[in-house]
Amino acid sequence: MILRFFFSRLSLEKQVSYLKKKGIALGTRLKAGRKIYIYMLNDLFIEVLYKNDNADDTPEKLNMLRGLTSLNEYLENEFKTSF
Repeated sequence: MILRFFFSRLSLEKQVSYLKKKGIALGTRLKAGRKIYIYMLNDLFIEVLYKNDNADDTPEKLNMLRGLTSLNEYLENEFKTSF
């Protein structure tokens, strides 16, 4: 919880830099033709969209979820709405 508080106060670029150093890259998924990168940082799951869908490029947007249950519910809802 403390990590989430401090992490959310960082700029987008610093958040992504911290994720790449301390987080674990879990994989990617596609949504609306865009590649979304998923990272884990302790009990936080974070989705990052990058410019040109390239993880070495500038981050555009970040979505943070707390806990595995929240991640599963979020991904299930995303899957259901894709049809």
